Amino acid sequence: MVLITTHSSDIFAANRATGTIALSVAARDGGTHRQSVHEAGSLRVRFPNVTSETLEAVIVNTGGGMTGGDRFSIDIAVGEGAHLIAGTTAAEKIYRSTGPDATMDVALKVAAGGHLAWLPQESILFDRARLSRGIDIDLAEGASLIMAEAVVFGRAAMGEVMTEGFLADRWRLRRGGRLVYADALRLDGAIADKLARRAVTNGGIALATVLIAPGGEAQLSAVRALEEQFVGEVGISAWNGIAVARLCAEDGARLRHDLIAVLAALGTSVPRLWLQ
Repeated sequence: MVLITTHSSDIFAANRATGTIALSVAARDGGTHRQSVHEAGSLRVRFPNVTSETLEAVIVNTGGGMTGGDRFSIDIAVGEGAHLIAGTTAAEKIYRSTGPDATMDVALKVAAGGHLAWLPQESILFDRARLSRGIDIDLAEGASLIMAEAVVFGRAAMGEVMTEGFLADRWRLRRGGRLVYADALRLDGAIADKLARRAVTNGGIALATVLIAPGGEAQLSAVRALEEQFVGEVGISAWNGIAVARLCAEDGARLRHDLIAVLAALGTSVPRLWLQ
């Protein structure tokens, strides 16, 4: 008789979800078309419109969410003169972890004359969730980008509170190979107590960042003109040829209201799935 022993850590690792998308698009025949698509694990990408000048890519997580130990990666390359809008079918839910982080790595590359709108729906963190995310952006000279990422700490409408957990969010933007923007957010432990502090979010549980490149005074003026319409807090700054808007609201619904208004002011319509 051969006795086979399996450690609990091995069982845990075998049951973790992985997912990969590597997508490249190119401009030809007056529009933007898929050049290569690679899918693995629980991530899929679909293309609801293939006839307009701008291609739309919709990312689907067939696993229905993420939890500790899950690892996802998304790599998107936009070719010269190509235009792509990329988003998700629904909010990404990050569930409670027994220890390890859920990991998301995003790489966005845009060639000269290309434009990418990276507009996933919000990430919702449940109590004791752990998420580590890295976003690396590489823009060629003459490329443009608008991206929005939102995080909601618990579903207020369901009476759910994220009391404790972990979030690490790292962004890097390079233009022509030169680092022009670096941002990092880290919340660990008693997250609800930290968000309650006046100098943090004053009790707001929904946050978003919008990055526009290139960006400057025109973007600042367009967003600031909507000041009376916002239901949460919105601020925008510009430097180094980029603009960054920060949003904070007391719940996800109010954040979404303000985020849609900001994107509209910047000349970007949200994907149709945001409104369904």
